Amino acid sequence: MRVVEKRQLLSAEEISRTLNRLAHEIVEKSGGAHHVALIGVRRRGVPLSQRLAVAIKGFAQIDVPVGTLDITLYRDDLSTIGPQPVVQSTNIDFAVDNRDLVIVDDVLYTGRTIRAAMNGLFDLGRPKRVRLLVLVDRGHRELPIEATFIGQTIQTSDTEIVEVRLTEIDGEERVMLVDRVS
Repeated sequence: MRVVEKRQLLSAEEISRTLNRLAHEIVEKSGGAHHVALIGVRRRGVPLSQRLAVAIKGFAQIDVPVGTLDITLYRDDLSTIGPQPVVQSTNIDFAVDNRDLVIVDDVLYTGRTIRAAMNGLFDLGRPKRVRLLVLVDRGHRELPIEATFIGQTIQTSDTEIVEVRLTEIDGEERVMLVDRVS
């Protein structure tokens, strides 16, 4: 199977503007940022959450804690990943109890990744509130999970894939719509 690029959904500049808008929305909908913490879902949710924290610091002068969550062991398809799934580290060095948590991920699709993320978070404590921020919501939900903060919503077919490419991981910055070709 190969993929063919169909079109660019977001440029580097548009990603930056979108994250800045989302940072403002987080603070506005949270009544400030004093009790907010960002949890980046490994992989691309991590640099997105770090960028959001920098943006919030820039206009609200508040250091928002950022944690990293690896959901590998919480996935419901763990047996299909392989005999030895690679587990990365979860790094949340602050208490989640009574905190307003925002899970950050790049693309919301079926909802299964976020379900796994919530299972992982609740193993660490009892947050006051958990909300979701995604750069792109592409529909096709299998679970009743919706994002509170959305960068862009796009309708996709089952053969299309939204590829988020971030400088920190991919060495380039853009969001593409690609199609699977047999």
